[in-house]
Amino acid sequence: MDQPGMTCGPCLAHPPAFETASAAVIYGGVAREIAVRLKHGRRPAMAVLMANAMARHLPEGPHVLVPVPLHRWRLWRRGFNQSMLICKALSKHSGWPVAGEMLVRRRATPMLGGLGRAARERAVRGAFALSRDAKSQLRGSNVLLIDDVHTSGATANACARVLRRGGAASVRLLTWARVLPDEEGGN
Repeated sequence: MDQPGMTCGPCLAHPPAFETASAAVIYGGVAREIAVRLKHGRRPAMAVLMANAMARHLPEGPHVLVPVPLHRWRLWRRGFNQSMLICKALSKHSGWPVAGEMLVRRRATPMLGGLGRAARERAVRGAFALSRDAKSQLRGSNVLLIDDVHTSGATANACARVLRRGGAASVRLLTWARVLPDEEGGN
């Protein structure tokens, strides 16, 4: 979904904190079903399928793979972080390290489905932080932030801001699916 040198209208209006955003597929029926099977159906093999499609969008040069973190209570209920599973599968394609503990979600946030852009941004504001050991690992690194679905970009922006403040040289976003702007709940 990325076109080198191209910037979408919403990104021109509200520049993101990450340099680029790529997705393997457009979010729709099949993409939604795969994401739901992974997250709620406890089908970890879906992460491998997603990563196989995402691998063709890996940027040039070495990067550190950083999953969008779950809050500890959601991680405990679900039993896994879907973004971490995708990172591990992408690491096998790229050989790049996974920094699964670099970012932490320090407070629980509501489910973002059905919320518009402004509400999503408010919901994740201040929710992410770097772990204690992250700064030395992060300084000067090129980060590839991994998530399953890119909707408004609120979560990715919040994570990218923290990573950039912590010393990342660059932050790029790679997701399984991208929700088209007209399907983001009116935004």
